Amino acid sequence: MSAIDNGSVSLVKNATGVATIIFYHSAQNSLPSGLLSELVAAIKQADDDETVRVIVLKSGGDRTFCAGASFDELVQIKDKASGALFFSGFANVINACRKSSKIIVARVQGKAVGGGVGLAAAADYCLATEFAAIKLSELAIGIGPFVISPAVIRKIGLSAFAQLTIRASDFQAAQWACDKGLYNEVYPDITTLDAAVDELTEKLALYNPDALRELKQVLWEGTENWDELLKQRAATSGELVLSAFTQDALQKFLSRGR
Repeated sequence: MSAIDNGSVSLVKNATGVATIIFYHSAQNSLPSGLLSELVAAIKQADDDETVRVIVLKSGGDRTFCAGASFDELVQIKDKASGALFFSGFANVINACRKSSKIIVARVQGKAVGGGVGLAAAADYCLATEFAAIKLSELAIGIGPFVISPAVIRKIGLSAFAQLTIRASDFQAAQWACDKGLYNEVYPDITTLDAAVDELTEKLALYNPDALRELKQVLWEGTENWDELLKQRAATSGELVLSAFTQDALQKFLSRGR
């Protein structure tokens, strides 16, 4: 790996048609724009493969599922166009999940922050450990979870989304996320989580693929306008990140860690 860690995305398919997409970044699995683009490409690759029956989305390591946007990259944004382009990366991942004809199962082994919550919400089914607390910290740095909000609200509702957003400095427990509908199942540790993911996906791989495709369409009814909606939200976030408040907050976060 180079001195500058750009992270990695890999796709592994087993004999039964379960495709596992693994993303990793040494900075708590944060997501720079390059990694977001690779995630989109991997999702589309798995979707285009007729032998793939179900997709698993997971991250590397055993602690943080995803820390969200790369702060190192955010502080480099100097104009609206660049800002909109960066946040469009999250929009593109969510829309790739939405448009995929395959059921996507998220495996969340640890904390999810910001865009990481959006990734979990973009999956069709989500399994997590009890250590997978969630937080939407965007207001604390002067922006907001605007790109991911349609996906998150779709799962947990407006009231819970407001709580997550307004309580920007507070983590909510994995069980809270399960009770609200973001997670479908919560397990005590990674070993039991992985066993549950394997059991579920192997069963799904045996189901009628036509029925799974029809189910996917039903699950995402009413989201046909998200290409344009998320593009607009990305532009909003891209403008806010230029504010003096946000740039100062980002520098403070980077100086002490998230």
